Amino acid sequence: MNVSTDATQSRSLRRLAVIATVASAGVLAGIYGIGGLARNATEAACRSAGETTKRIAPLSRGEVAAVAVASAPRRVPDLSFRDASGREYTLADWRGRTVLLNLWATWCVPCRKEMPALDALEARLGGPDFQVVAVNIDTRNPDKPKAWLHEVGVSHLAYFADPAAKAFQDLKAVGKAFGMPTTLLIDPQGCELGNLAGPAEWASDDAVKLIEAALAR
Repeated sequence: MNVSTDATQSRSLRRLAVIATVASAGVLAGIYGIGGLARNATEAACRSAGETTKRIAPLSRGEVAAVAVASAPRRVPDLSFRDASGREYTLADWRGRTVLLNLWATWCVPCRKEMPALDALEARLGGPDFQVVAVNIDTRNPDKPKAWLHEVGVSHLAYFADPAAKAFQDLKAVGKAFGMPTTLLIDPQGCELGNLAGPAEWASDDAVKLIEAALAR
């Protein structure tokens, strides 16, 4: 009688173990399935960016040779910052436009040197399809960067600031920011086309050709 009871209990335990294993597999499949869908969705959103990077890769030369063209474009984090009046923006506000995002600070000498070139690029190509979005990340004295831009005659760039420097940290967290200045070329779907750690001569013919190729449809 005890043998029969033990056998029955053993069979019950085995059934429970099988049920638990199947349930666990279902949960894991659900988790990995959702993750897979998210990855596929991101890849689908950036599919056209892959075609753009193929087009601009040969133009990463001369004055913009240091631009690292994305080999597998991914969505850029939806960074947030404010304009001169304090209104908050995120990168999502530029969906539908190609953006050259530049993070700069007054204490960064190379940043200051390249601002007039960024201003000239905006004057030349800025419009409904493209904008240079330069975001100041000074954490002290918010009036200093505004005054400096005025002093050097930067007039075509809209003023944006992130005094908490969170945008830089968010990019650093995904391996897209290593120092100052940090610049990303972003397509209309918010996908990275290329990035640059350090300054460039953005008003040069090389830079203009690169941006124009990114804008081509």
